[in-house]
Amino acid sequence: MLGSGVPLVIRGRFVRIIVDAMADEEVSDPKALLEERSKAKCVSQWYEYQKCVKRIENDETGQKHCTGQYFDYWKCVDKSVAEKLFDLLK
Repeated sequence: MLGSGVPLVIRGRFVRIIVDAMADEEVSDPKALLEERSKAKCVSQWYEYQKCVKRIENDETGQKHCTGQYFDYWKCVDKSVAEKLFDLLK
């Protein structure tokens, strides 16, 4: 028995129930959800990236790439997500 008069076994069982219930819940990543919602704000960067991909798809040399446009798109998404994510984490 503990100081509160509750047997230790009952407390252990109670803790186990809470842990099991939490283990059954699906954990969702708020960043992934916010990224999906923020992509709509970065449509112009996405179209620039897609235009670049279309432009270089027949490149036989392998020298051309769209890395700059790709990173511009994700920079836009990350900036939008950061504003909302840190408000959620506070």
